[in-house]
Amino acid sequence: MMVASLARGRSRRQLAMPATIVMRAVFAALVALSLVAAIVGGLWRTGMHLPDAAVVARSAGQHAALMLSVLLGTTISLERAVALGRRWAYAAPVLAAVSGLLIVCGLRPEAAALGVVAAVVFVAVNVFLLHRAQDSATAMMVLGALCWLAGNALEALEPGQPAVIAWWFAFPVLTITAERLELTRFLPRRSSAGTLLRTIAAGIVAAAATSVIDPAMGGVAFGAALVLLALWLAAFDIARRTVFAGGVARFMAAALLTGYLWLAVGGLAWLGTALGCPGRDVALHALGLGFIFSMVIGHAPVIVPALAGVRLRFGAWFYAPLLLLHASLACRLFGAIANPEWRTLGAQVNAAAIGLFVATVAGSALAWRRRDVRRDRGRAHAPRARPT
Repeated sequence: MMVASLARGRSRRQLAMPATIVMRAVFAALVALSLVAAIVGGLWRTGMHLPDAAVVARSAGQHAALMLSVLLGTTISLERAVALGRRWAYAAPVLAAVSGLLIVCGLRPEAAALGVVAAVVFVAVNVFLLHRAQDSATAMMVLGALCWLAGNALEALEPGQPAVIAWWFAFPVLTITAERLELTRFLPRRSSAGTLLRTIAAGIVAAAATSVIDPAMGGVAFGAALVLLALWLAAFDIARRTVFAGGVARFMAAALLTGYLWLAVGGLAWLGTALGCPGRDVALHALGLGFIFSMVIGHAPVIVPALAGVRLRFGAWFYAPLLLLHASLACRLFGAIANPEWRTLGAQVNAAAIGLFVATVAGSALAWRRRDVRRDRGRAHAPRARPT
């Protein structure tokens, strides 16, 4: 009886494993589709010659939605679902990933509706986590989730509303800040620093809300709040100490500190754009690439193993995509002032930097796997001690 039940349980697991692998493969394909579509659409917007296909045009028109709401929404909600450990929490990243497919297929209203549902689930996930932890960092993550919901709801109700971008940017900015706050909660700091950070976070949300009614006033407030946040992070984040360490700690700190610099640049450009100065491309991509992707690259040695269940072999090669990203972004945003063609060139190298980052992570996972295989083979062939 017991043997039969064990055999049935083993057979169920054997059937479940291929199904799980297929589901993970489909999910990874959806995420890759959103990333590729966002990159292709962005390159087309910068003037790169691409096939004049409907998919490319749709991807270009929904570049911000694919990159901010779909791609970041999927990865961030997946991270929080893993932290919660409940099956229903995975509905948020799955729905967000599927919404990207709908965007590429031209089903924009359906994608927007699905994005709202994904954000609602994500808010619930963070509320559950807040009930567990009850700390400032988790509360700020709830605030970031609400910003994602507000942006998706506004996009569903009023497609193309300019204020949607502010809500979508507020989502990863507040989430990243919350993660840094969680990692530095044991550092000695004055209570006024925490109060200041909460005020800045509230200012970001209020500025995004104001942008719906008064874009100019909301844009000035949003840009100013981003600059203040960059200064706060540069002053109080543990990265200013770990940058003098070695190994992966130094790499993460380098990515974070350069990201904070781009956050300040993006905030200033956002403020200036709201006042009528040219610089929208600087505002959007200093934040989206300079800040957010610096955070993604910097946290990859920690986040990827937690989400994918693989180990990464860290090495100096991790600096290559980070340096290429920053150099190409400077070429794109500032070199274009002297030569407009540098904007397209910089965007192309931006895409190459992201591709190099993906290849670096994959190669590091394979390098670790090969080391494990060699170690296991060495143990298998090692001579056994004879009993005395």
